[in-house]
Amino acid sequence: MRIAHFGHSCILVEKDGTRILFDPGNFSHGFEGITGLDAIAVTHQHPDHICPNRIEALIDANPQARLLSDPQTALMRGEPWEAVHAGEVLKVGNVQITGGGGRHAVIHPEIPVIDNTVFQLGTPDDPSQLVHPGDSLWVPSTPVGVLAIPAVAPWMKIHETVDYLRAVNPRFAFPIHYGIIVPEAQGIYFGRLNEMSPVETEFRVIEPEDHAEF
Repeated sequence: MRIAHFGHSCILVEKDGTRILFDPGNFSHGFEGITGLDAIAVTHQHPDHICPNRIEALIDANPQARLLSDPQTALMRGEPWEAVHAGEVLKVGNVQITGGGGRHAVIHPEIPVIDNTVFQLGTPDDPSQLVHPGDSLWVPSTPVGVLAIPAVAPWMKIHETVDYLRAVNPRFAFPIHYGIIVPEAQGIYFGRLNEMSPVETEFRVIEPEDHAEF
């Protein structure tokens, strides 16, 4: 599996000849020229996960790509967007996608909670080879190979991030969702996640517009 990071929550996953781009939002850069995608997957409607100013150009450059999202985003954007519900299983190219979670983490009790689909990529026998949770701390029921873990968010304390990483206990983890802090502050979060991760987990950082093999 090859994973490229384009900042914040935007990653390109290439697995078994299938290319899926996740969460091309307004804090992410470098995804604009990507072509040959089999799917564009959006966890939820917030602009840091789907940039309203660049999504149409990305779709136009990838007319063959399936457009997958949480139910509310699919309803707002209309066809050909497909809603992926929690528990739903579908196939894109050679990859199985399983929906999980369903709800965004609570930002504040006075702010309505929106839909958030967790995307799990894998096979029928190993469905969670990669997990992109969007803005949630939902724990899959199956062993996780690679976890894209939200590192910094207005809806999350760092102890919640650490507890989430320990609960999932993936083989590998790398941080996403940190476009809201200055680069000089990243080490505070990455250092804690690295030193407090489970002993079975290898924590890596994929720099924006760089990639890693898993």
